[in-house]
Amino acid sequence: MSPRTHTARRLATTLVGSAVLGLTALAGPAAAAPACATPWGSTPEAATGPGAGTVDEIRTGRHACYDRIVVDVDGAHGAVGYRVEYVSQFREDGSGDAVPLRGAADLQIVVTAPAYTGGTATYDPAVDAEAEDVRGYTTLRQVAWGQSFEGSSTIGVGVRARLPFRVTVLAGPGNDARLVVDVAHRW
Repeated sequence: MSPRTHTARRLATTLVGSAVLGLTALAGPAAAAPACATPWGSTPEAATGPGAGTVDEIRTGRHACYDRIVVDVDGAHGAVGYRVEYVSQFREDGSGDAVPLRGAADLQIVVTAPAYTGGTATYDPAVDAEAEDVRGYTTLRQVAWGQSFEGSSTIGVGVRARLPFRVTVLAGPGNDARLVVDVAHRW
C-alpha cells in the first residue's frame, strides 16, 4: 500500500469515527432511558369530596415512567372523593362477589360518585371485566368495572406487581373533574 493510500484510509477512518462520535453526542441524552424517579408509595390514598357528579368515562394511557387511569366525573365541580388502595381480592360493589384480575396485585379505585342518574347508566362498558383495553401496557394488566352502588363507583386494576402509585384530582373542563391514578413501571 502506498503512503498516499495509507494516509487517505487513515483520514477516512478518522472522519467516520468523528462523525459517529458527533452523532452519539447529539443523540446521547435523547436516546437514554428516562430517569423514572417516582417518590410515590403503595399505601392507601383517600380524600373526601362533595359526592357531586356522575362517572361518565374511564380512560387509560401509557407514559415513559408510568401507566395512567383517568376517571371522568361530570358535574363534580372540580372535586372528587376517592379511596385508592391495594387489596387482597378485588370485589364487585353491591354483591361483594370476587372479581379475579390479571397481574400479581389488585388495585382498587373507589370514586364517591355514582355511574347513574335517574336510573339511567352514565357509564356502562360493553364488558365489565375488560372496561379498558390495556394490552401492551408496561404495568397495567386489566381494568375491570366493579359497578356503582349507593353513590360510589368501583374500578379494579390488575397490576404487574405491587408498584408505587399517585392520585391526583384535576378540575375541568367546565364543572367536571378527573381522578387520575398513575402506577409506576418500577420502584
